[in-house]
Amino acid sequence: MGEIISEMLNAITFVDAMGPCHSLENKREIVMGDLSKRELKITNRHSGRATCKEREEKFKLKEGQVRFLIVCEGKKTEPNYFKAFIENNTSVVHSEIQGVGMGTVALVKKTLEIKRDLEKKNAMKFDRVWVVFDKDDFEDFNEAIKEASRCGIQSAWTNESFELWYYLHFEYLDTAIGRKQYIEKLENMFKDKMRDGSFKYEKGASDIYDLLQRYGKEEFAIKSAEKLRKSHKGKGTNYAKHDPCTMVDKLVEELRSPSQYKEE
Repeated sequence: MGEIISEMLNAITFVDAMGPCHSLENKREIVMGDLSKRELKITNRHSGRATCKEREEKFKLKEGQVRFLIVCEGKKTEPNYFKAFIENNTSVVHSEIQGVGMGTVALVKKTLEIKRDLEKKNAMKFDRVWVVFDKDDFEDFNEAIKEASRCGIQSAWTNESFELWYYLHFEYLDTAIGRKQYIEKLENMFKDKMRDGSFKYEKGASDIYDLLQRYGKEEFAIKSAEKLRKSHKGKGTNYAKHDPCTMVDKLVEELRSPSQYKEE
């Protein structure tokens, strides 16, 4: 087999929508030459504001890469999960992941703004754009899903909270419960699987993806998410009533096999 080169580039930026931009850029390149040799080069840069040259390098697309823009409601929980997901999968993905601390319709509007700014500044176009948000107590949940679709943005929404996606790695759940109960159930599940009664679930933990891979089953989570959606078919597009339900598996599957979403 000839030389195979597969590169993954992941950058994560946390943005305070009300103030200056503070960025944390982590660039990881995996270069595989001969199948028997693998070299992992890791370069971490911490800067208050990226220079023009750094931005150009960050958005320089390698052959075969697919550009994803993923804008999350939370500043840590969702961004940390997807950052780790991309780093630990062999998909050729060039991603910009941002946690902006906004929900629903406000998040969709912020996503459009981020997309316009990044594409203009870097003379490029994202292949896929996703928003990640929860139902929580937002009254404009359905409106946000509809607005995202109208703007060509994919929605990885969850009703009630993102922790449902985590819990589905262990057990199918079709009972509507609140965020606090999800966390309690998830914590107890980890305690049992790890045989560690002292385990505490922490929102935004950087190792949650690794724990889910070690003790849970991603394929089971995907099938469970699909099963939940089928159970709500008779409720039409009133997604606020689809409880519990999640679309996170749709984004996960795209990140696993991104090539089909490459814009020509």
